[in-house]
Amino acid sequence: MSDFGFYFQLGWEHIISLDALDHQLFILVLTILYTFNYWKKVFVLITAFTIGHSITLALSTLNIVSLSTELVELLIPCTIILTAILNIAKQEINQQNMMVKYLLAMVFGLIHGLGFANTLKYILAQDQTLGWSLLSFNLGLEVGQILIVFVLLCLSTLLLNRLKVNRKYLIVATSILAIIASLKIIIERL
Repeated sequence: MSDFGFYFQLGWEHIISLDALDHQLFILVLTILYTFNYWKKVFVLITAFTIGHSITLALSTLNIVSLSTELVELLIPCTIILTAILNIAKQEINQQNMMVKYLLAMVFGLIHGLGFANTLKYILAQDQTLGWSLLSFNLGLEVGQILIVFVLLCLSTLLLNRLKVNRKYLIVATSILAIIASLKIIIERL
């Protein structure tokens, strides 16, 4: 059970820590279109991201898939930029857009999972089972993401419903700020 707690906390910190800005930015641009009225869709969206993340964590940790860390670290902010651009271009919430979002969340989760895989390889001890460690890590990650999404949905609902901020302006402004922050991350990583 102590292994569960260790990996759960590792997953939690992977998303909650200040070092996880790229992850948090991705969640922000992934969820900025929504309020609490869409909480089920957002939950599926975040879970699709976690599934993709989990798949590449497992494949990379088992040495089945491998990409250079430098390339992955550059691709991660690119996923933020692409999601932000999609937000600006397609703000409607309909079934077709949601299917595209679910697919992109999973694909981008695959990329994000590769970003932490090398670290996880070094942390895993020889006598620990990969499945249990990954499950614990991903549960911690998912709980952290749900907390972040809850806060973002509260803020979005407050801004749109109480403060009467224009939805289009909120989406565009948030997406542009995420693009600028992501470009800064790319420059720093180059």
